[in-house]
Amino acid sequence: MLGGIHRSTAAGTGRPGIAGSRGGGREPADPTPAEPIAGPGCPAYGRSLLLSACLVESTEARLLERDVLASRVREVEEENRQIRLQLSQSQGLAAQPAEGNYGNQQWVASADTGPEDVENTAEERANHSECSRSPTAEKCELIHVACVCAGHNASRDVVTLVKSILFHRRNPLHFHFITDTVANQILSTLFQSWMVPSVQVSFYDADELKSEVSWIPNKHYSGIYGLMKLTLTKALPSNLSKVIVLDTDITFATDIAELWAIFRKFTEKQVIGLVENQSDWYLGNLWKNHKPWPALGRGFNTGVILLYIERLRRIGWEQMWRLTAERELMSMLSTSLADQDIFNAFIKQNPVLVHQLPCFWNVQLSDHTRSEQCYTEVSDLKVIHWNSPKKLRVKNKHVEFFRNLYLTFLEYDGNLLRRELFGCPSQASSESTVLQQALEELDEDDQCYDFRRERIMVHRVHLYFLQYEYTPTDDGTDITLVAQFSMDRLQMLEAICKHWEGPISLALYMSDAEAQQFLRYAQASEVLKNRKNVGYHIVYKEGQFYPVNLVRNVALRNVNTPYVFLTDVDFLPMYGLYDYLRKSIVQLDMANTKKALVVPAFETLRYRLSFPKSKAELLSMLDMGTLYTFRYHVWTKGHAPTNYAKWRTATTPYKVEWEADFEPYVVVRRDCPEYDQRFVGFGWNKVSHIMELDAQEYDLIVLPNAFMIHMPHAPSFDISKFRSSPSYRYCLSTLKDEFHQDLSRKYGSAALKYLTAQRNI
Repeated sequence: MLGGIHRSTAAGTGRPGIAGSRGGGREPADPTPAEPIAGPGCPAYGRSLLLSACLVESTEARLLERDVLASRVREVEEENRQIRLQLSQSQGLAAQPAEGNYGNQQWVASADTGPEDVENTAEERANHSECSRSPTAEKCELIHVACVCAGHNASRDVVTLVKSILFHRRNPLHFHFITDTVANQILSTLFQSWMVPSVQVSFYDADELKSEVSWIPNKHYSGIYGLMKLTLTKALPSNLSKVIVLDTDITFATDIAELWAIFRKFTEKQVIGLVENQSDWYLGNLWKNHKPWPALGRGFNTGVILLYIERLRRIGWEQMWRLTAERELMSMLSTSLADQDIFNAFIKQNPVLVHQLPCFWNVQLSDHTRSEQCYTEVSDLKVIHWNSPKKLRVKNKHVEFFRNLYLTFLEYDGNLLRRELFGCPSQASSESTVLQQALEELDEDDQCYDFRRERIMVHRVHLYFLQYEYTPTDDGTDITLVAQFSMDRLQMLEAICKHWEGPISLALYMSDAEAQQFLRYAQASEVLKNRKNVGYHIVYKEGQFYPVNLVRNVALRNVNTPYVFLTDVDFLPMYGLYDYLRKSIVQLDMANTKKALVVPAFETLRYRLSFPKSKAELLSMLDMGTLYTFRYHVWTKGHAPTNYAKWRTATTPYKVEWEADFEPYVVVRRDCPEYDQRFVGFGWNKVSHIMELDAQEYDLIVLPNAFMIHMPHAPSFDISKFRSSPSYRYCLSTLKDEFHQDLSRKYGSAALKYLTAQRNI
């Protein structure tokens, strides 16, 4: 099977799923939340999490709404369970047509046959959800969701979509992603580390499918990926019967199981479910000489699709859409809205195959939208589709309300979505099983239990949060600056980018909300938005300690140059250090020897500093007291072995010996040992790494014409805990002893010197 599963991951207690693509025919979009949404006159269907539109008239009210939305989740879930017991008393309520209905509804009735289908059509004609008798999915029924996702931006959008789905869901989910290499790496890492129970994820290689659609000329900004939905019958597993297909710019305001249940309302002939297009595009009256592809009436939007895959294969879908495309391209020459044009041309010829969905399943906020006629109350809405290039700046009388719902999920703590589906059996993933076993082995009465638990905690990781582009050098000497930081060091980022022109790998320890603040900061910065060779990797906050070495390792693992410069974000490298280090790598034969090149560290206590442009200028500032050797006042042992006195006059690299507590900043090969993750917060996180480099017989070589300067900042929360908590200091000492023992077991008698050195302190 072309485009078969590239990687399939099952999560019982363990894996999340994600979906997304900004495919053809629409202009892209975003999200929204709520529990199963009740119509305005239907208290028996549960209370909606959506608040009244009148609450969004002021900024204060919008903020209030977001707080209320998060705090009422559990309350509403319990309330809805109780209220559903009254459903049997409300079955007599009939759906009433909404005054705001529009579009070509009549032909749908002819496509449906049988008494049940006529009733369904009447319900669909009521485009608000007032007391409609909707079918429901079976408890624990597996729901399949497919999405096309390519690139860094779409991968980021897909996270918000998935959050909105997970927020409301009560069923197991299986996400199917057709991805390029970038999206595959990002999403597979994210799901493995998210570990959401009862979620499976499968990936399919878009490169294997491109030949199926590459012959179609396409003007849509989504490019070839906007045509990929046409290939789903070929890409997805042959035993998959039906699937919900979504764009990445979608937000759910209800349980996706409600949408899945609509498959039961399909007649035997119907193979696809769609919502009518809510702009005038296919009517051809948007501007003079506007000539759209053929469509039935207003046409249909393909941002949300119910695909009966099994039936599509049976009727020969692959040949049918190809013939349709070939015929229309003879006169149209290219598609304007990618797959949507071809779907609509196909539907025009085969209307009996379509099941029209009520418009609230795809409320389209496009440039020429008629979405306001789709609903009478915002509480009617089930899916919001931000399918305009303007996204959150689109015009709609309730756009502030929609935007607020979107922002709620954008900044929602994804850790809260790791909740179990009670009553639905699930097979635990191997990762979650290993984690559970490790947790069970810990002694909860241990004074250092929290430290030990932190070491095995799995943090969500979103790689390449922003666009990343890097072209390897031909000489094999390229070097990446590696660092980590949290929100309180964000102000250092622009300065580092000005001092270091080479590639950078940064791991950011942040909450979901802070990650969005960082995104806005980076997109607004003239310095950062023009740097594409910086990889930003988000490690999401969880637990009570800063997992500094875990965060460092995320940055280190995602380097694609042969060498790394291991530093901290509050240091500014000297101008020209990137080129100097690359020359030193060649001169010192780093490719064939085990060396760690030490970059001498200095510091200033001044927030404003005229940065030295040479070693001579730095020495002058050192003599005047403008600069100091790093930690001269508080912890000289950390850098004393660098031998600053010798460095002052050195003109060639010189070797130094390891000493206890030595923690220099070094340049090493990318295959160096990782940081030991037992050390969290403040203390011994870098010391342990240098010790292991020495244990592996790396030579420590000080560079005579290199330097870096530490810039002042407020002390971290972790150093304050270290200084104020005897328990913290005790546990750090315990972890150090255990590290020494592990080092001895790993490297034998040669490692005994570290234990001896520690005892002599």
